Amino acid sequence: MVIQPGRRPALLDPARDAARIRAFFVRPDWARKGIGRAMLARCEAEARGAGFTSAELVATVAGRELYGSLGYAADEPFEHRLAHDVAIKFIPMRKRLDGRYAGIAASPPAP
Repeated sequence: MVIQPGRRPALLDPARDAARIRAFFVRPDWARKGIGRAMLARCEAEARGAGFTSAELVATVAGRELYGSLGYAADEPFEHRLAHDVAIKFIPMRKRLDGRYAGIAASPPAP
């Protein structure tokens, strides 16, 4: 097994860890047809079924709007440097799967 730098390969404990949603992408010519929402809904349903009460992911700038519209709260962005001084901006995001507010770096929704 090849472990990528920064990844923690141990199994997660739903009692203390958030489910980790890894990267998925939709072909540009299939975008805005509900495919990303459907994939995320399935990931969340599987996480709930396994006993997780929250989920976390790392969004690209392009994906932040989608995840925010689905209840994910954003934390402070960070940059990941690639070769040739290229940097990609990422935004850690988290969502409670039990209906409670995630509470990350943003105010709770107004009543």
